[in-house]
Amino acid sequence: MNIKYLIALFSVFITLNLTAQNHFLNNLKSGKHQTIVVYGTSLSASPDGWPSILEKEIDKRYPSLIKVENMAKGAMWSTWGVQNLDERVLSKNPDLVLIEFAINDAYLPYKTSPEACRINLEYMIDRIHDQNPQCDAVIQIMNMPTGIHFHEHRPNFEIYNTVYRKVARKRKLLLIDHTTYWKPILEKGLPEYLKLVPDGIHPEETAWRTLVTPYILRGLKIE
Repeated sequence: MNIKYLIALFSVFITLNLTAQNHFLNNLKSGKHQTIVVYGTSLSASPDGWPSILEKEIDKRYPSLIKVENMAKGAMWSTWGVQNLDERVLSKNPDLVLIEFAINDAYLPYKTSPEACRINLEYMIDRIHDQNPQCDAVIQIMNMPTGIHFHEHRPNFEIYNTVYRKVARKRKLLLIDHTTYWKPILEKGLPEYLKLVPDGIHPEETAWRTLVTPYILRGLKIE
């Protein structure tokens, strides 16, 4: 087969794949109203946290076209996510869903195995796409736990993050991995990290505004 034909065919495949992952942004650019559902743990659940900041930032760029439904809940994990998917996600008819439960799937008292973490995550993705094949499911990995939240509660949290990375790669979904910028901060020393994550697991407002939200915007290619 002609090598130029193969290159052209591969280029078309890449273009189609990228387009498939950008329905949300393409619709915004076309002037269509879009709904984001945020689904996850206390790292997303605060009424004044990054989801509300994200909504305001997208509204600045695409006025009156965005609604963010924050359906996350503190202390929850992926089994709860599966059980409440219809009510808290599918009923909102989302155009994009931001999913993060890995941090609490790693929580030892919940006894969620990495395999259960994977099954639950893939089930939620499948249900979302069954309802709307053009809904962009975006997988998030949040910040790292420290102190008691790490050593006593989530010593294997990175195993669960790896599950999320593998699912995103296998299914060609957008992965927003916040550890990319949190790791260098933590490597400067725990005191530096705790300035932004005072209790060792929940970022505060400065982090939401200057780190978390801008990183999500870049991941969604919203400049």
